[in-house]
Amino acid sequence: MRLPDLQSLKLFVAVCEHRSIARAAEREAIVGSAVSKRLAQLEDTVGTPLLVRRRHGVAPTPAGETLLEHAREMLASVGRIERDMAAFGAGIRGHVRMLVTASVMAESLADDVAAFLQDPAHRDIQVSMEERVSPEVVRGVREGSASLGICWDAADLSGLHTRSYRHDHLAIVAHPAHPVARAASVRFADVLEHQFVSMPALSAVQQLLVRAAAVEGKTLEHRVQVSNFDAALRVVRANLAISVIPQEVAQPFAASTGVRVIPLADDWARRRFAICHRGEAGLSPAARLLVQHLAGRARQHARMEPATF
Repeated sequence: MRLPDLQSLKLFVAVCEHRSIARAAEREAIVGSAVSKRLAQLEDTVGTPLLVRRRHGVAPTPAGETLLEHAREMLASVGRIERDMAAFGAGIRGHVRMLVTASVMAESLADDVAAFLQDPAHRDIQVSMEERVSPEVVRGVREGSASLGICWDAADLSGLHTRSYRHDHLAIVAHPAHPVARAASVRFADVLEHQFVSMPALSAVQQLLVRAAAVEGKTLEHRVQVSNFDAALRVVRANLAISVIPQEVAQPFAASTGVRVIPLADDWARRRFAICHRGEAGLSPAARLLVQHLAGRARQHARMEPATF
């Protein structure tokens, strides 16, 4: 069987969507007789009737329904080819919007995105990042308000495509005079008697801690509630409470202030992050390049680290 030509498939899709040869011809700026001729040739090519005439128009036959599905996929693929090649021909350009969690923003993402934008080939790409809690990251990507999201991979990512990003290790951060500061590592259950600096209730870290405390039959004792890691670290430096913060965020602060960072020994304290999106087909060339760059940076970082997972 000869392959149908793209123009005939485009006209066939238009007729099926409008259920009318006349309306399809009007949309495509072509006379109705030319559309009818194209459809007849298409039926001859595939060797079976594709449309049936109804009192108020036309409708696809079972074979037509099958061809309609394939035709839409083919036309969409051609559209992506045209878009991608045009982007490469003119130099990749575009605006990529990302939703990310506080941990990702505070740890490695800013440096990774900066390295991406410093590449001369990406000079016409803009990347904007907005901090959200994990459920809002996922919801925003699903609803299409952002091209990409990065969040803890324990979030409900069903229905989304994912790529591995980086990982972190939660730790207790304490003033040097605090009793916990003397430990080399500690289990979360052993520090629940102390007062904590708390993060927003919907944050991934805070929800994790509340669940972990509940497993021990206890509740967290909140002395101070803050909105970000920097504020939590300042509270710790004042010796008002201890906090649970990613080790990767706390270590630079500890080096300049003397606060102690004590890794949590619990398995759940080691977290992985994922890049999520609605699918490769829906990503712009700029977004695809950014995903590849971030995944590559994560692999490079993993090779430089000792295996801890």
